[in-house]
Amino acid sequence: MEEQTESRTGWTFLTNHARVLAAIADNRHARMRDLAVHCRLTERAVQRIITDLEEAGYLSHMREGRGNVYAIDPSKILRHPAEADVSVAALLALLVRDEADRTTPALHMS
Repeated sequence: MEEQTESRTGWTFLTNHARVLAAIADNRHARMRDLAVHCRLTERAVQRIITDLEEAGYLSHMREGRGNVYAIDPSKILRHPAEADVSVAALLALLVRDEADRTTPALHMS
């Protein structure tokens, strides 16, 4: 399955890494399959992104039963020099829907 995009011009404002991180922030118990569907990526792409994020120290996981529970380090700074003063917490504050602001169902992840 190819990565899916809704963009007709070939670019988007967010990277797939940001999308996956935001989806995990929205549901720390998210399954790989559900992250892939939500982010419109393949499961394999999500696995690679999670590995990248873990290796860089942005994300960690702990096994809980048959699934994982993810933890994000909100103090980490974004990687690009142009955002060298922006923390993960600041990025996620923009991307993750606040529970009070939810008007439509979010990720339906088990």
